[in-house]
Amino acid sequence: MKTIITIIRMAIGWHFLYEGLTKLLAENWSSESFLSNTFGFTSGFYHWLASSPSRMEAVDLLNIYGLIFIGLALFIGVVVRWASLGGIALLILYYFAYPPFGISLLGEHDGSVFIVNKIFVEAVMLAFIFFYKEKGYGMDELIAHYKNKKNPEIPSESNVRQASNRREAIKNLVSLPVLGALGGGAWWNHQRYEIDASTGATIQVNRVELSKLKGELPKGKLGDFELSRLVMGGNLIGGWAHARDLIYAESLFKAYNTEKKIIETLMLCEQAGVNCINIGYPTMSMMVKYKQLTGSKIKIIVQVGIDEKNADIYDNVTQAIDNGMDIIQLQGNWCDWLVRDNKLDTIAGMMDRIRSEGYIAGLAAHTIDSFLACEKQGIIPDYYMKTMHHDNYWSAHPRENRKPFEVDGERYLDHNKFHDNCFCLFPDRTAEFVNRIKAPVMGFKVLAAGAISPEDGFNWAFENGADFICVGMFDFQIVDDVNICIDTLNNLKNRKREWFA
Repeated sequence: MKTIITIIRMAIGWHFLYEGLTKLLAENWSSESFLSNTFGFTSGFYHWLASSPSRMEAVDLLNIYGLIFIGLALFIGVVVRWASLGGIALLILYYFAYPPFGISLLGEHDGSVFIVNKIFVEAVMLAFIFFYKEKGYGMDELIAHYKNKKNPEIPSESNVRQASNRREAIKNLVSLPVLGALGGGAWWNHQRYEIDASTGATIQVNRVELSKLKGELPKGKLGDFELSRLVMGGNLIGGWAHARDLIYAESLFKAYNTEKKIIETLMLCEQAGVNCINIGYPTMSMMVKYKQLTGSKIKIIVQVGIDEKNADIYDNVTQAIDNGMDIIQLQGNWCDWLVRDNKLDTIAGMMDRIRSEGYIAGLAAHTIDSFLACEKQGIIPDYYMKTMHHDNYWSAHPRENRKPFEVDGERYLDHNKFHDNCFCLFPDRTAEFVNRIKAPVMGFKVLAAGAISPEDGFNWAFENGADFICVGMFDFQIVDDVNICIDTLNNLKNRKREWFA
């Protein structure tokens, strides 16, 4: 019994200690988001704490160092009863910030709970340790052993128990090497992933926004994956902006989408029903970190290209597999460039490599000519990802001036030529192709990078055959976009193509 209680005490102690250290190491960590979004009958108190910078500073310091000292005391077994009381007090504050007295909105992260959640269970265990007066292999017992040894005339239960066995004292040192091993592993993890504090009282999403959801977002099948028909686009969180001549937009996006904001945005996405994200290859490390920090089950489609530096057409694919990506597709610009340069064998080779590893192989493009050329060559992916939007908006350059493969990053000052403003160059040809093929299609750039309203863009893409749409969203747009997608799918009138996913 003593050993079991000791293990429980050390486990809870490590949890507290790790939570505190990650917050200490995180740059500019604050519990403001956690406190500002609290709900329930005690929310006024937490909102009051969050409303003052001086109170927030005090709360953050107490939170960080309280977790560290309580965790350290529990782990090594010093002043265990006082540490247990402190731990219970902190857990009570966490518990009533988001009281589980109704249906949880945390979805698959924590499940739907009522009254008893993980915070409740941990508090109960600390209460048990407090009343049990745990005398396990802790530093308190080691100190008591040597005190009793120096005063053998003082009878005590501890003295009697330990007098016959010196090795009992050595057992009390077991927490130190264990702490060293766990601490070393955590430090290595921090050095590798720069882990910040995204656990515990750190990041919470806006539940008020979630309460506005109109229903469940419909899903479709892509291979064995059941994906939401609205897929999160990765450009905005990756810092890429198609903003025509607004040259500051990319810097603005990067300044807004800090790592903390990205995590909040992704959490909100999942809780709103968006269970898939399509990312650029450079964003892969961020998604690995997000999943590690939160335990997220979001499905990740990663876009791969060619490692030009090493002339390796398979390196990106290998890295995607090694990092646990779910679906792999050839990035749109790369497909366009390879077709343009008559390197279709490279596309075929990459598709074969992805499939040989047991992955779904997707093919993306901006110009419809890329898909037509691949089809003619017998290169048929498991799904297509195609820019799908109409061109009835002011900044689209004239159709007669458009040419295939021009969506390659080059911008022209002449308004009559491409200037980062039109991504589905020939909408009618795109719609004709999509309605003819017998494979799933994911439409992207459906809003022409913000030139088309979601109501209009979503409807055009779905009516013209898209099975999924990929949309870049800021956090404040997610719930609205989910609701618009639900309404659009419930009211489609002119879709002729059957659903292939």
